[in-house]
Amino acid sequence: MSFGGEPGRDDGGLPPVNIEIPDDARELERDVLAYHRELRACRRRQRLRRVFAPFTGHGAALPLIATCVAVSMLAGAMLSVVSITPASAPTVTRTGAAPARSGSTGGLPAGTRRLPAGTVVLDGRQQPVRILVSSVLVLVPARCGCGAALRRLAAQAARAHVPAFFVGTGAAAPQLARLTARYGGGTARPVYDTADVLGSAYRPAGLTVLLVHSDAVAEVRKNLPAGVQLAPALPGLLRPAAAPAPPAASPVNT
Repeated sequence: MSFGGEPGRDDGGLPPVNIEIPDDARELERDVLAYHRELRACRRRQRLRRVFAPFTGHGAALPLIATCVAVSMLAGAMLSVVSITPASAPTVTRTGAAPARSGSTGGLPAGTRRLPAGTVVLDGRQQPVRILVSSVLVLVPARCGCGAALRRLAAQAARAHVPAFFVGTGAAAPQLARLTARYGGGTARPVYDTADVLGSAYRPAGLTVLLVHSDAVAEVRKNLPAGVQLAPALPGLLRPAAAPAPPAASPVNT
């Protein structure tokens, strides 16, 4: 400053400055607050620049590429799941039904027939005929005179653990209870064929026996003598009639 010059003038050629110094420092509080606000705004701008720095300039390509790759992989996986379909089941071509065995009806063994539909009276109640499976059905004729044969049949069935039923129809029905009590050995049970379901289906002749397998297929034996012997056939009633015989064992060469 030059004390000889004009007030506010600097001999160095600087422009004049009008500086006011307040008497009380509290008058500068507004300026201090504005200064701190500016500092905070500057710090916020710096933080934002650091956050978005990877997406600006040369670093912007890498995140974009990674995002595209991830989206492509996800879309491919979803398309592969949608496009998968269950494998088609193999097609079986049938060239025709298997031929029935010689002498059989409907594929059943010769001399057999399936039990007919219908009902009989068993234990005082109407029952379907086809519940009488794996059993011996003795179709008792009228004026039987076959007590010895009935006793033998009941005893053979009991030894084979196969149920035996004495079946009566028509004129044979009144004597059925007496015959069963006398010759049934305490194991045979009376069955009343009131609708003649079994009689009309099998046309019994003399003492007729139905050997009923587990699949309701019955072997018919007619005009049986007093010395009837059916024991060898009874264990097979626990199996289906059409079941294939077990294969024969091959000889072992030693």
